[in-house]
Amino acid sequence: MIYNSKDLKDMSNAVRALALYALRSAHSGHLGIVLGAADIITTVFANFLRRGRDKFVMSAGHGSALLYAVLRLAGYKIGDLRRFRKLGGLAGHPERGMDGIDVTTGPLGQGVANAIGMALAAKINHIDSNVFCLCSDGDLMEGVAQEAIAFAGRYKLNNLVLLWDDNRLSIDGTAQTDSDMLMRMVGAGWKVVSVDGNSFSQIGRALNSVKKSKMPVFVQCKTVLGQGSKLENTSKAHGLALSDSELGDLIQKFASQHGDELWLDFVQRKIPIVENNEKKSLPHVTMQPVGSAMSTRELSGIYLNELLKAGAKIIGGSADLGGSTNARVENSQDITPGDFVGNYVNYGVREHAMAAIMNGMAASGLCVYGSTFLVFSDYMRPSIRLSALSGLPVVYVLTHDSVAVGEDGPTHQPIEQLPSLRLIPNMNVFRPCNGIEVMYAWRRALLEKSRPSCIVLSRQQIKMVPTPLGSELSRGAYVIYPSDSKRVRATILATGSEVPLAIEVAKKLGNAVQVVSVLSVADFRKQDVEYKKQMLAGLVVAIEAAASAPWFEFADVVFGIDAFGASGDGMDVYQKFGFDSDIIVADIKNKIK
Repeated sequence: MIYNSKDLKDMSNAVRALALYALRSAHSGHLGIVLGAADIITTVFANFLRRGRDKFVMSAGHGSALLYAVLRLAGYKIGDLRRFRKLGGLAGHPERGMDGIDVTTGPLGQGVANAIGMALAAKINHIDSNVFCLCSDGDLMEGVAQEAIAFAGRYKLNNLVLLWDDNRLSIDGTAQTDSDMLMRMVGAGWKVVSVDGNSFSQIGRALNSVKKSKMPVFVQCKTVLGQGSKLENTSKAHGLALSDSELGDLIQKFASQHGDELWLDFVQRKIPIVENNEKKSLPHVTMQPVGSAMSTRELSGIYLNELLKAGAKIIGGSADLGGSTNARVENSQDITPGDFVGNYVNYGVREHAMAAIMNGMAASGLCVYGSTFLVFSDYMRPSIRLSALSGLPVVYVLTHDSVAVGEDGPTHQPIEQLPSLRLIPNMNVFRPCNGIEVMYAWRRALLEKSRPSCIVLSRQQIKMVPTPLGSELSRGAYVIYPSDSKRVRATILATGSEVPLAIEVAKKLGNAVQVVSVLSVADFRKQDVEYKKQMLAGLVVAIEAAASAPWFEFADVVFGIDAFGASGDGMDVYQKFGFDSDIIVADIKNKIK
């Protein structure tokens, strides 16, 4: 059944009334989008969205009350709207995990890119699924949205509809969107339609045009912020600048018994949802012995290639650095707009969009990884944070992990990035030192269900130090070079490329020194007191080519880097910052009791 404009009007007013009720209960929230965009979202849910097949993303996450209202009326299992924005109740911005909400939105622009990732995932899976995304002026000002929009146009994602709530206002006044947004979208490869955002017939015709489009569809919906309130068409309408009594009057104004009845009729006719309960699995692949020295990015590429060769269902990609990061390997096959067959996506130089698009792909059930240099993780940090907040098991392959990058200089030499990634809750950060650790990091990351992972890898070759048999890598830290003495006088903690250096230092210091490889700080932090005592015996020294401060959680002495890097030969720069065994040995000798 297709609802006509009269019915849709009543249904939309019912949505407005329920959303206003949530706002009044919270005494906070965003009024303007509730009143201005209700007709758009009602049309989508009532007449176009096929539940269990199509997806809806509220990129304008401040419109959460509007989303919750339509979800409740459409039969989704939504919590009590009286608990909107209250502790333990409905979140102030939409969060993944709630019925009908696939991605966490709120930081503007993210939902646009998430929706593009979801549309791409449907193409890769060859599923008949459309993705509808409601965005605001603010979304379209964000760089991440424009990066992703360009990507969607190049990949001709014609199962994607972006609905622009164009009210020409933002918090500080006139919206600072492009002077000609429609021309920008045409240039990005989108089909563009302009409609009255309160005309159900115009919105319906625009959405029907998607069926014949060969490109993504952008619908400009001209609306009035806060329409029907005394604040309409003013920036004050964005928030909640009305009293409870004024909100009560608006609720009465929009309340529609007929609209409620139509939504009940809609719920009774809803299509059963088909759940995807496919479990993650990986083929059992081992790494062959390698030479005496190799970069961990090369080791990563070798293992990844073997996984793909064995048939692992992984979708990879890179921000134009696949060859440098070893993320594009022999068994990678480019995904193209024509048939979407393959396992590798070229995102172009779009780190932020890459991460946000991968969030959408992971939310659709795909096993995904993306790669760039560690220093450029800063470009995509907001999306990485949302991976962790949302519990999405995205894998970030981050190479060129220290000042040993060398000649490219301090702009390309990460210092604070590694410890800053470790600060993100619900995030795995692995910095492996050899093939066994690389293999463990990959398998752990790919088998995660609700936690993203960063695999941090070296550009330069490092000496291959074997992991002793029986080592418990899952504990995050283990003795990779044991002391020959019963009484350990010093422990050297190291990660990645600093592990061989730490062992060289230990050998020069004598038998009473052990070296501990710390593959994952977070995993080690979770261990029991007794295990930590074994790993932190004697004077504890930490060596890592990154900011030093965080290591004082475990160490008495830290050899790190607290300045920007320098241009020059990689090993010369490495040694310039004190990563030299003789320098470190001399310092430690003065401190060992």
